[in-house]
Amino acid sequence: MSADKIILAHDYLIQMGGAERLFASMHRAWPDAPVYVSATDHAHLLPDFNDAVIHNSWVQRLPGINKHHKKLFPIYPFAFKSFGHLDADAAVVSSSGFSKWLRFTPRTRVFGYCHTPPRFFWQTDHYLKNEVKSGLLKAIARLFVLWLRPSDLACSKKTHHFIANSKNVQNRIREFYGRDSVVIYPPVEVHKFRVTPQHDGSYLILSRLVSYKGIDRAVAAFLKNGRRLVIAGGGPDRGRLEELAGGAPNIVFKGRVSDADAISLIETCRAFVLPGSEDFGITPLEAQAAGKPVLAFGDGGALETVIDGQTGTLFTDPSPEGITACVERLESTIWDPNLIRQHAERFAEPVFIAAMQNYVCEKMAEPAPKLP
Repeated sequence: MSADKIILAHDYLIQMGGAERLFASMHRAWPDAPVYVSATDHAHLLPDFNDAVIHNSWVQRLPGINKHHKKLFPIYPFAFKSFGHLDADAAVVSSSGFSKWLRFTPRTRVFGYCHTPPRFFWQTDHYLKNEVKSGLLKAIARLFVLWLRPSDLACSKKTHHFIANSKNVQNRIREFYGRDSVVIYPPVEVHKFRVTPQHDGSYLILSRLVSYKGIDRAVAAFLKNGRRLVIAGGGPDRGRLEELAGGAPNIVFKGRVSDADAISLIETCRAFVLPGSEDFGITPLEAQAAGKPVLAFGDGGALETVIDGQTGTLFTDPSPEGITACVERLESTIWDPNLIRQHAERFAEPVFIAAMQNYVCEKMAEPAPKLP
């Protein structure tokens, strides 16, 4: 199937996180396919999209969209519907939000790569607690959810084939949408990292600093055990975390770091720390690409990316004592950096691209399934 008969879509290209890096890999899989998004922050766009033909909706023209894009979620259904009915043999729609609102001609086969069913519809309390501070905005958001949740469910029924980014999300797709899916794990840029057995003794967190990430668990634990914890990243929870750390010299806040500095921090750390539950979690695999063990909360995506005792240690007790016991187990284990790297290579980008291309071609060779 030629690439000019495929359409790619994503929620927006504004924050350049793991979902956007995955979408960049999709673009590399089908480099000639046009890209449809609600809006793009061209000043911070990943260079991977420099050669992409990007179509933005009218949302692109709204003042302050790059800063306030999350607060404007009620408008995105209208933004994607404004494209009209797009025509292609296949559409590969990457979404954790609204891109599934795109409309297609009846002949178009729709493949939905689901990062997670939208949290603001299906896990509303969790989302509003961590993303919206204003009480008024929370009240307004809850009213919109009453309308948007059934609409999101209706949009899911227009997807012919669901692809989940993990077994964790696969379960949510079944629970919320009542649909089966296949799992194709997100790509990891393994080639960017060197296996470095040497380390500086520090434990590293590289994350957006928001409360649901559970970083306060790690801060509390490392305050007690005295080992060096480096926290790289920015976000609304930084002030609270610094207050919790109380200026302890063994807990260092780096703030936002460049990609080059992030790679350097990963390659020189003792171990990587994932203290909260993630849908999947790419950074722990990037650490494993550098041969570093991972100290992770045994829940969510970590259960699929960290092999306990072989590529890291998992804890189920998130108390300072539980995390410290896991740290001591990590310290007493002899790790094989090359074996850890081999595990990460199972998630390398070429594996992802081949899996996506093969799945789309395989399904396009079959009759279209009957939609719910």
